[in-house]
Amino acid sequence: MALTSELTGAPRPGAVLWDMDGTLVDSEPLWGVALDEVAAELGRPLTPEVREAITGTDDRTTMRLLCAHTGTAATDAELAALGDRVIARVAGLLEAQVPVLEGAVEAVLGLRAAGIPLALVTSSPRRIAEISLAALGADVFDAVVTAEDVACRKPDPEPYLLAAKLLEADAAQAWAVEDSPSGALAAERAGCRVLLAPGALAGARGPGRVQLAALTEVLPVGTGGAH
Repeated sequence: MALTSELTGAPRPGAVLWDMDGTLVDSEPLWGVALDEVAAELGRPLTPEVREAITGTDDRTTMRLLCAHTGTAATDAELAALGDRVIARVAGLLEAQVPVLEGAVEAVLGLRAAGIPLALVTSSPRRIAEISLAALGADVFDAVVTAEDVACRKPDPEPYLLAAKLLEADAAQAWAVEDSPSGALAAERAGCRVLLAPGALAGARGPGRVQLAALTEVLPVGTGGAH
């Protein structure tokens, strides 16, 4: 495995904060299935640009973007109902099989064994997070922050700041592993060092952000990592 040079010799992080969709679990295609179905009903297929804008957002923002794209006027109650439909569809797909990404379990278990505090920080609702956690290891994370736990969601820093607080960690000493522009910005605004998952969107790249070739590059020396 080629190591990421930016992490070679890096100080041990005070905590590692993990995004979920697209970072640990390849669930973005499942969200795509559900959103494509709703978009088709509303009369306009999603474009690549809208898909990227939606990635990493919470369900309320996703529904607003979807309705804006399709030219659909919707009340808050109607947006919530659409969101509930999408969440139920994704939950059903995940219950059939959770597509855990390569290296995800090894990375989180290795960090856990090394005594590094871990948090899951996701824009998905808790219902979706709990299904994925069953595959990743329900007891692996010391804290879990979902859409219901914050007033402001990614790209606001609140989810990452809350995760650091729950871990009693300094966000400035934490690493955040992300795949989306909104998630990377949220982590950066919280003061975290941003690491980008192997499948991160091009829009997530930026100065100071470290692109991982494999999730296991977060592991300390002696457990398969780079530092």
